[in-house]
Amino acid sequence: MKIDPNNPRGLPAQIADAIRDSIVAGRLIVDERLPSEAELAEQFEVSRPTIREALKRLAAQSLIRTTRGAFGGAFVNRLSYEEAYAQQITTATLLLSMNGVAFETACEARYALERACAPLAAERCSPDQLATMRAEIHRQGQPGLTDEAFCASDVAFHRALVDAAGNPVLSYQLAGAVEAMQPLMNMITFTARSRERIGALHTSLADAIEAGDGPRAAEILSALEAYTLELGQSVRAARAARAETR
Repeated sequence: MKIDPNNPRGLPAQIADAIRDSIVAGRLIVDERLPSEAELAEQFEVSRPTIREALKRLAAQSLIRTTRGAFGGAFVNRLSYEEAYAQQITTATLLLSMNGVAFETACEARYALERACAPLAAERCSPDQLATMRAEIHRQGQPGLTDEAFCASDVAFHRALVDAAGNPVLSYQLAGAVEAMQPLMNMITFTARSRERIGALHTSLADAIEAGDGPRAAEILSALEAYTLELGQSVRAARAARAETR
């Protein structure tokens, strides 16, 4: 397979993409050994160092693993949802920060996705997940809790809610929404928010989940969305007012 040397993406990136496509398409299956570096170099008509760089890219994405020894080599990895979470969060964070996504757009997306989990969470929430939600509510009410710690607890609470849906695909998809969008919104609104009001909404949400009331849980998430939007507007208004007095 010949790679275009004039492609601005570079040879290692093109080769990594080609191998990744073979894995996704099922032409290379989990635990299958890839051809040797020499064989890949011949196949793609490039040098072995170029192949090594391509394999490093695939390993960084957890798509392959390498082992040494007589029976070593590069093997197709079994990627777990847990391993993919970090990549999803990183990608979502970069996407939001680099493209200047509007606060309202991020808020709308995050709560729309989270509301989709509410009926499932109300039906499937485990005692441990509910206990995690209750523990984070208790933590959020502690005097002297720093803003950073409160934000981290807020993320942990909503992560538990999403995971309570009992659907790993949803949990993966919402990793970016909860752990990328939510910290962004917290960073904007933390100076204006009422911890007591958020704690009360979180308590009502946990109560609805415990009662198995999915519609009520979705309703409370809508109230949280409205409050978050209200906070964003008040912060922007305060900043504009300060700018006018300068």
